[in-house]
Amino acid sequence: MTSCHVAEEPIKKVAIFGGTHGNELTGVFLVKHWLENGAEIQRTGLEVKPFITNPRAVKKCTRYIDCDLNRVFDLENLGKKMSEDLPYEVRRAQEINHLFGPKDSEDSYDIIFDLHNTTSKMGCTLILEDSRNDFLIQMFHYIKASLAPLPCYVYLIEHPSLKYATSRSIAKHPVGIEVGPQSQGVLRADILDQMRKMIKHALDFIHYFNKGKEFPPCAIEVYKIMEKVDYPRNERGEIAAIIHPNLQMKP
Repeated sequence: MTSCHVAEEPIKKVAIFGGTHGNELTGVFLVKHWLENGAEIQRTGLEVKPFITNPRAVKKCTRYIDCDLNRVFDLENLGKKMSEDLPYEVRRAQEINHLFGPKDSEDSYDIIFDLHNTTSKMGCTLILEDSRNDFLIQMFHYIKASLAPLPCYVYLIEHPSLKYATSRSIAKHPVGIEVGPQSQGVLRADILDQMRKMIKHALDFIHYFNKGKEFPPCAIEVYKIMEKVDYPRNERGEIAAIIHPNLQMKP
């Protein structure tokens, strides 16, 4: 995938979301740390706001309370009349949209970094939702080059059947960051260090971009899902096989 020359207005407002899923603890830890001491994420002329997206789920160390917060930022849910009868995450999505949006408006935040963990051995992974977003392609290229020789992968999910209404979709430039493997409800120092570096390099790129640094056209390799393969199942629909030891924990 290639980018053209990037020529846009300066980036002014950036948010870093942690705890969209309350049991993915690297983003929770980093955001809480930056809320206490955010010096390392500050850049001249740039507003950077760390934010815990699902505090109730974080408190219980569970993925969500009523429904997946990372699936309810569609215009239908965001437009529902606020009521205690709504699922907690839908009400929370409306609050977040008010703070960082409104979605699809000129007033929305320029960039939202949404921090996630996975039990899969994906390493450092950047999630791209639009192959035409030259700005993010340039940013991802910069992050990948800065992390080298540590691998960093780009996962493209722009196909309509793969897209879902993410919390980061409020922003003009949504960025998913997924680092693993890490079990749910635990912290690993190496995974934390990798995610922290990804945010550092992303903010550095924005800083250079705002200063007028020119980034020539570039190309990045992306991965996308071609098909989904389920486990073998028995007549009751139960999983009837496990991953072979020679494949387990392989990237």
